[in-house]
Parts: sequence; structure tokens; C-alpha cells
Amino acid sequence: MIREMAEKYKEYVIELRRELHMNPGLSWQEFEASKIIKRELDKMGIPYKECAGTGVVVDIKGKEEGKCVLLRADMDALPVNECTVVDYKSQKEGVMHACGHDGHVAQLLGAVRILNECRDEIKGTVRCVFQPAEEIGQGAQKMVEEGVLEGVDSAFAIHLWSDIPVGKVSVEAGPRMASADNFEIKITGKGGHGSLPQQCVDPVVTGSAFIMNLQSISSRETNPNDSLVITVGKFQAGTTFNVIPGYAIIQGTTRCFNPELRKEIPNKIERILKGTADIYRAEYEMKYMFYPAPVINDEKCSKIARGSVKKLLGEEGFYSLEKLTTAEDFSAFSTRVPGVLAFVGVKNPEKECMYPHHHAKFNMDEDGFVIGTSLYVQYALDFLNA
Repeated sequence: MIREMAEKYKEYVIELRRELHMNPGLSWQEFEASKIIKRELDKMGIPYKECAGTGVVVDIKGKEEGKCVLLRADMDALPVNECTVVDYKSQKEGVMHACGHDGHVAQLLGAVRILNECRDEIKGTVRCVFQPAEEIGQGAQKMVEEGVLEGVDSAFAIHLWSDIPVGKVSVEAGPRMASADNFEIKITGKGGHGSLPQQCVDPVVTGSAFIMNLQSISSRETNPNDSLVITVGKFQAGTTFNVIPGYAIIQGTTRCFNPELRKEIPNKIERILKGTADIYRAEYEMKYMFYPAPVINDEKCSKIARGSVKKLLGEEGFYSLEKLTTAEDFSAFSTRVPGVLAFVGVKNPEKECMYPHHHAKFNMDEDGFVIGTSLYVQYALDFLNA
């Protein structure tokens, strides 16, 4: 029944997605998306409240008391200049929905319509959350701080995924997406003439040695069964070819799935940094910022989600997706209450839907939206009745 209701609203969801795609907003600037969401809720006669700036929260209560399940859709776009050839191309230069969040919002609005129509089947409360600022890892935490998890027993989210064929869904238990923490380091030396290095303390040499030494954390200190990525994405120093600069700036990111390993990483980095700086007589300052934690799907919730997928698509609907070192701030919800993040396929090369997320030509097979819409609803009902 749920799948049939989602089919009924297929065009509604697609039209919304295209409107959202044409009017993207960067993190904390999702003003148009927020307006569209509120407009649609007003049409349905459903009350809502604002949360975390542009965020919107809706509670759909059933006739009977029971548990509360949270369904989440993120809203923000990326600073990408769109290069697709579609009628609904972004109307905002340099800003694009290149990660599927427009589809998430449209699907959840479709789910709200269905849930509102079948309130009598809801045993408890379904909280539908439209979240800002996922791309910078801040929106979910802000919503938590403003009380969105009060009374919630489980959290569920969907990520439309360009590596999964349309018609398939991944809901495996365990680690699914990595943590995403950042570090910033300033190495201070003593500047001078490039021809007289003996008079200087070279932060370029120090920084280069540190970056090379850094990789031993992954290769020689970490259990090979634990994934760990340490990437330096910025190394900036100097102004010209024959001047040894006074300082160098290094910025990077770390990704892992093991929460205990994650806690140890800053100390490991600083130990290597201190040792390298001492060797080259340099000084250093280091900042380490913890951002989204790993997304780890709860075993019981994943089992419920598998049952939901089977009801909608049968056994052939399952897809096995390896854990990803990309990150998702859904973990701000799922580290506090049992949760599951589902990956719903939107890949279809025949429709030019095969580019990776964050690519300027990213697009999705909209046939996958029916699955996402119905999965939001099916999981909510299955969890509340479990």
C-alpha cells in the first residue's frame, strides 16, 4: 500500500525536487528551501516549527500513544557551478545541489503527505526534520542542541547515492560513513636568504618532513583492520623562490570508523609534529577540530529497515555497499539514539545519471525517488509497530 501511495505522489515529488534544484542555498542559507517546505506544509494544513535557523520540524501524531521516530532530510547545496543540461538547472551562479539534498527534501515532503493521510496507522509520533548545514557538519548538532531529539527513540535518514543502481537500497548494519575531523598547524621557523640556510630555521623543510612522517600513523601504528585516512590538503609557505619564509601553514583532515581510534588521533599527530619540529629547531601551534562522528547503523534498526526494503522491493532490492570514508552529520542523531542511514540508488547511465557526488554534472534518476519516499514511510511505521 505504501509503495502505491508513493507512486501516486511521484510527479509531486519530482516537481518539488526540480524547484528545489533551481533554487539552491549554501549551508545556513537554505532560505528558498525553507520557504518551499513551509509553503507545502501550509497547503497540507500541517503545523510546524522552525529550528536551527532555516530548519523545519513537523510532528505527525497517530491516534495511539507510542514511540517516536525521527525522519531526517538535509537541505543545503554546494559551491559548485552546475554543468548539466537540464531544464531545471540551478538559477544561482556557483551554487548547485550536487549531492542529492534536493531529492531528500522532496522525498520527505512526499512522505509527510502519505503519513498525514494514514495517521490512523501510526502508533506513536513521526518527527520529520528538514535539516540545514549538513555539508559543513554543523546542522544536525545545532538541531540537537535546540531539542529536536527530545522523546525520540530512533532516527532514520536516506542518502540518494550515485554509485548504486536505481531500484536498489543499502541498509547494512555497522560502520557506514567515517568521521571527518580537521587539523590546522602553524610551523614557525626563522626566515632569511635562500642562499644562507645556516642562518635560518626552515619551516618548509620541517613541514615537508612532518607530512611524510604523518603517514606512519596509518601504516605503522594503526591495526590494518581499522581504516584510517590522514590527508594534508593545504601546505602554504613563502612568497618567492629565494626567501626562506618565517612560517608555514598546514591543513588536513582525518577519517576513520573506530570511535576509540578517533580519540587517539590528535595526540598521535602532535607527538609526530613535536618530534619533527624538535629535529629541525622549529616551533609549532596546532588546532584539532572534531566534526561529524562516524555513522554506525544500529543492528536492530538496520534489521527493521531491511524488513521495510523487502516489503517495498523484495529480496532483489538489496544492494551491498562498502563503508565509505565520506562523512555525514546524521551521526549527531545516531550517536545519541539508535539509528540507520539508508543509501537509495539513483544511478542510471542511460539518463546521464552516473557522475559522482559533488561533481558539476551530478544528476539522479528520479525513478529512485518513489523508493525513497516510500522507505521513509515504511521504516517509520515498521519501527513504531516493532
